Amino acid sequence: MWLSISGLRHAALALGAVAVLAGCAGDPNSPTSTYSSANVPPEYQARPDGDRLVPAVNPAYLTARNRRQWVAYDGPEAPGTIVVDPYARLLYHVVEPGKAMRFGIAVGKEGRGFKGEAVVRRKEEYPSWTPTKNMIRTDPDLYGPLAGGLPGGLDNPLGARALYLYRGGKDTYYRIHGTMDPSSIGKATSAGCIRLFNQDVIDMYDEMELGTRVKVRSREESLAMEGPVVELHTGYLVSASDTAAIEADQAAYEAGIVPDLGTVEAQEHAAAVASAEAREAELRGLN
Repeated sequence: MWLSISGLRHAALALGAVAVLAGCAGDPNSPTSTYSSANVPPEYQARPDGDRLVPAVNPAYLTARNRRQWVAYDGPEAPGTIVVDPYARLLYHVVEPGKAMRFGIAVGKEGRGFKGEAVVRRKEEYPSWTPTKNMIRTDPDLYGPLAGGLPGGLDNPLGARALYLYRGGKDTYYRIHGTMDPSSIGKATSAGCIRLFNQDVIDMYDEMELGTRVKVRSREESLAMEGPVVELHTGYLVSASDTAAIEADQAAYEAGIVPDLGTVEAQEHAAAVASAEAREAELRGLN
């Protein structure tokens, strides 16, 4: 399993866990964030989930590209298929010929390294998470303190649900899962698989049967189906033809409204290391 560390998290230690480890640029996303629920669509309102309460999604993150919606679909995949486009950062659930439910996703670079077909052979509610040996070797300061893993919960990087993809009977270590940081949806991250808002992955989990086919597009397939896209300084994607959005984003960046991403990542990594160390102490009962 993989976990993102990219993006700015102003409230890393205040969250008392590893929220920064799954973050992207954006405001803190603790359950106590304040905004009017009247601006949140029904499907993204807070909802009870067993003995937990899944917080509402901040409407600032529900961009037109991120929010789930019915769309016309002219791809070759059969109804029932999940189609993941890690380059356009979109996921489709094909429900009938010519029609699909589209979701916005966050994608890590490992998510962009997988393509082709797979099958959902396992799914879990509030799964636990453990960093891989490669993650620990690559960034021991960040992942070393968490080598023992984290229990499932809303403060877990995999979020409320996870779908585990297999190919040829073997685990691909490619996951479709929830998130502890809704601000990351629609953006790229330094690591990770495919993440959705928790509300989206909960509903998808309920609809997906074991054996569901998953198709992950290659870059060439993405260009053919979605056309070229441009990543804005905010981290979101827009169609390359949307010159108005691209120019507005550039102007905001030049005016200092949008921060430099290199600086943002350096700040967030330092906060993430501190948070991981605090979490390790908490799990060992040293606090």
